Amino acid sequence: MIEMARVTKPMGLAMRAVATVLFFVISLALLPVSRADDSPRAKALSKKVMCMCGGCNDTAGTCNHTGGAFSGPCDTAKAMQKEVAQRVDRGDSDDLILQSFVQEYGLTVLPDPPKKGFTWLVWIAPVVAPLIALFLIWEVVRRWRRRMALATAGGPAISPELLDRARREAGRHSDE
Repeated sequence: MIEMARVTKPMGLAMRAVATVLFFVISLALLPVSRADDSPRAKALSKKVMCMCGGCNDTAGTCNHTGGAFSGPCDTAKAMQKEVAQRVDRGDSDDLILQSFVQEYGLTVLPDPPKKGFTWLVWIAPVVAPLIALFLIWEVVRRWRRRMALATAGGPAISPELLDRARREAGRHSDE
């Protein structure tokens, strides 16, 4: 009987250990996961920084390489998303997070350049350039029409005597 107790005791400890490990694994799996990269704020912020892998022109939040042996966000985009998520978890403001990416990568990390300094031209040019082009075309056409009007209406003045003579001759030729 003593032999049986020795065998059962280690077996019972092993079973308890397995049960405890399973309990913790299952409880961790069932706990609500509070991942910041799943939060709407982190997703929105990751769409405000460009993926700096050099292989795409997507934001870190929309990076999706397709085809070949690899499909999905690249490692660079994943790292950027993770950094955004960590900063959101820390409670950093949106401006602070974006500014840290600008300090690390420069203004090229922003898909939309800021509306200040020299980059305001990027925002103004698409509106102003067509307006200037339309004004220039209108001015060229106006000047061209003015020249054409002067060319057709202009010429040397004809004396009334010459005009009467031309009418008489035209009338004589029409009678014949």
